[in-house]
Parts: sequence; structure tokens; C-alpha cells
Amino acid sequence: MVRIIGVDIPNDKRVDISLTYLYGIGRANVLPILAEAGIEANRRVNTLTDEEVGKIAKTIEKKAMVEGDLRRNISDNIKRLRDIGSYRGTRHAKKLPSRGQRTRSNARTKRGKRVTIGALKKDDRAKVAEKTTEESKK
Repeated sequence: MVRIIGVDIPNDKRVDISLTYLYGIGRANVLPILAEAGIEANRRVNTLTDEEVGKIAKTIEKKAMVEGDLRRNISDNIKRLRDIGSYRGTRHAKKLPSRGQRTRSNARTKRGKRVTIGALKKDDRAKVAEKTTEESKK
């Protein structure tokens, strides 16, 4: 496995595909990075020399913000939005969609598993009934 900026990238894939395993590098910005490093995109990672891997790593550090720096930058931006009390910041704080999507019928990914209100299972209904009868006796 070749290691670039602290991340192992797969050996048997093409260079342009395997570089997308780095956080912050996508298909669109891989090609300019490889062009600047002077490496063909269709080569396999296991055919690269150590010198070529070093060129790629230097180019990435120079051109793009990746991995830890990018994650820190994004979390700082979200923290800033929360601190100033913006709408987007409050939506992030409540773990709800912040870009205008509807939440009445969708947004299950962001909101989590459904919590049914009012419908109880038989066992739960029996427990609630016992509690109410005990409370009414007192």
C-alpha cells in the first residue's frame, strides 16, 4: 500500500481513482494535481516509483487542503455559524438539514430512526395501565 499524507491508497487501482480516497480530493481536482506532478492518470498505483509518489504528495500539499486541515476548517466554520446564532448554525446545532430541505416527510438520514409517538406495544401498554391504576389507588 502506498501512503500519501497519512492515508493508505489502494495499489491495484488507477492513480486518479485511488487519490480520491483522500478526504478533500475528488474526481474533478485529481487531474490538475496529476498534470502538475507530471504523472499519467491511467497508470496503476503499484507501478509508481517512490519519487513519483513524493511528487504527488508535494503537489497535493501545495494545491489542496486535505484530511485533518480540511476537517478542522469545516468544523470551525460550523462552530462560527453556531456562535453568531445564524439560521444555518441553529440548524446544525439541532442536527437538521440546513439547506432548505423539507423535514416533515423526509430527512431521515439527518434526524435518525423514527420515534413513534402515541403507539405503544402490548407490553408497554400493560405497564402504563399498571402505573395508572397504582397512581389512582394512592
